[in-house]
Amino acid sequence: MKLPYMRFVLMLALMLGSRSPIIASDISPAGEQLAKTLDSLNVEQLWLAGRQVDWRTGLPNGKVYTNTTSHTHCSAFAAAAADKLGVYLLRPPEHSTVLLANAQQEWLSHNGTNEGWHPVSSPIAAQKLANDGQLVVVTYKSHDAKRPGHIAVIRPSRRDDAEIISTGPEIIQAGVNNYNSTNASEGFKHHAGAFKKNELLYFYHAVGIQKPAQNQPVNISATKSKIGAQN
Repeated sequence: MKLPYMRFVLMLALMLGSRSPIIASDISPAGEQLAKTLDSLNVEQLWLAGRQVDWRTGLPNGKVYTNTTSHTHCSAFAAAAADKLGVYLLRPPEHSTVLLANAQQEWLSHNGTNEGWHPVSSPIAAQKLANDGQLVVVTYKSHDAKRPGHIAVIRPSRRDDAEIISTGPEIIQAGVNNYNSTNASEGFKHHAGAFKKNELLYFYHAVGIQKPAQNQPVNISATKSKIGAQN
């Protein structure tokens, strides 16, 4: 059976260029604990699309939207998961929930590097970091500044490298569909081409290591309207 070209190139590079290729399938005790923490968030029952929610808990806040635009909460959930792990990710009130996922990718690429976040070079490396118990997010910034992007948290998984190349790391997310566990290809399917065109960016933060609160970023978009597409 012929391997897809991308998988063939990856395997060849691993065989020729590294004596110790990254193998993502092992999960450390810290990774097992990370999985339990993510499971405890009950994402499939909370942060549900179409409802106004408290960003930190995912519970409805009693308010209703005044327009018919689709409202989802991927960015609020990612911020809540980070908060649960003692890590700061751009969130209210520093940025409104409107178009927050786009802003989070921009922040992670710039200010976030001063707050303990680091870019990750590949989906396999991202899965390995999550399996080691680190907080890893995968992000997509919309090409249209007026349309929402997407963000998800990578969860520990024993997916092998070929599966990761084919359908992406294992993720937990809120969004149009909330998943406690799915792959990145499925999770980002509402953003046409984002996965297949390799437009996803990965970032990680060591769990248990956080900048002091006074170093967290200042409000960069608090004046944005709170009515509009979320994420």
